[in-house]
Amino acid sequence: MKSLSKVQKAQMPYEKFLSHGPDQLTESELLAIILRTGTKDANALQVAEQVMELAKAPREGLLGLYDVSLEQLQSIRGIGEVKAVKLKCLAELSMRINQASARQGLTFQKSGTVAAYFMEQLRHKQTECVILVCLDTKGQMLKEITMSFGSVRTSLISAREIFLEALNHKAVNILLVHNHPSGDPTPSKSDIHITQVIREMGEKLDIPLLDHIIIGDNKYTSFKELSYL
Repeated sequence: MKSLSKVQKAQMPYEKFLSHGPDQLTESELLAIILRTGTKDANALQVAEQVMELAKAPREGLLGLYDVSLEQLQSIRGIGEVKAVKLKCLAELSMRINQASARQGLTFQKSGTVAAYFMEQLRHKQTECVILVCLDTKGQMLKEITMSFGSVRTSLISAREIFLEALNHKAVNILLVHNHPSGDPTPSKSDIHITQVIREMGEKLDIPLLDHIIIGDNKYTSFKELSYL
């Protein structure tokens, strides 16, 4: 195998990282360092570029990997199960870091703020997911807890479990957020019923339910805005 020149080595992602720092690397170059190896026909950077080609819709870049399946990743020559799992973990970390950054300084007393915060996390999910948000006296998040993963049409949640978590995290107020995989955030009869049950229990325990927000495809419904609370 022909050896690389000093100039070629200096341009390789790892060496470029050492010389110039991570902020000077493209996302493909950063991925290449994580992948470490390519194939006999394509080096790690070329494989990384193929990965980034998949991460284009609905989100681009590293966050786009969140929407790429393991099967899609493994369809790329040089990406086996282990590397595919690493890439999905990287996407999850990117999502969590992005959310942690967005959360700083935000108050969750406005429905639009809550919906915007959870929109990208929930609007692409194929099954219903219910999230409990525990808030302090200033309306800032104490804890975000996934309470339930359901079927395509329904996700069962327990009011008792919700308030056990709220008490455990010393919540002063709570919010509920869940998605409708259909993309239509219109509340169902069961959505309305469970919200009423949780609201009444919250009043008794002095942990008010401030809002229940349903996430659709780039749109949401707020029980507070509908005056259901």
